Amino acid sequence: MNLLEEAKKEIDSYSKGGPISYADLIHFAAQSAAKATFLAAAIRKCGGNEEKGKTLYNAYGSNGQWGLFDRQFGRADTQDPDPEGRVPIWEKASVQEMKDKFVAVGFGPRQLAVLSAFLGPDQTATETLLATDPDVAPWVQKYQRSRETVSQTDYEVDLITTFTKLSTLGQQINYEAYTYPPPKIDITKLKL
Repeated sequence: MNLLEEAKKEIDSYSKGGPISYADLIHFAAQSAAKATFLAAAIRKCGGNEEKGKTLYNAYGSNGQWGLFDRQFGRADTQDPDPEGRVPIWEKASVQEMKDKFVAVGFGPRQLAVLSAFLGPDQTATETLLATDPDVAPWVQKYQRSRETVSQTDYEVDLITTFTKLSTLGQQINYEAYTYPPPKIDITKLKL
């Protein structure tokens, strides 16, 4: 919380749209942490070479996803929090309850499987439960296999895509509030 408080003060000091809300700040922190994790993984896959790692990260489509995602802040559609009970206690939910919640926001078994790490304190237990459902099981198995590979491409790309979609549900974007467009990269100047 202390780190978020410091970040809020800094962002508020230069924000053109007034103070950043804690909801947007937490969202930004989650996005930044996920982005840093995937970039660090790409660098590790390239033997620690930062330039090659960034190229690999961009090649997976991550830069395109995150480039869009970088500007998705400033919800203007509500000032009130969601009602209690809208998000279930995931570790106590049945697979059908999880599927129903995901369907309600336009997601299916694939997105449920890729977000399994965030649905309770134990990813292995959540995946074991999800694997009992014939619709979700193939996706759980696909992502388990992907995480066992060096590149983890299927898992990482689907997680970024799903996280991006989840993070922008119901937003009416105020692009000028807190963020600025990321710089464009000239692909022709990249050294591979």
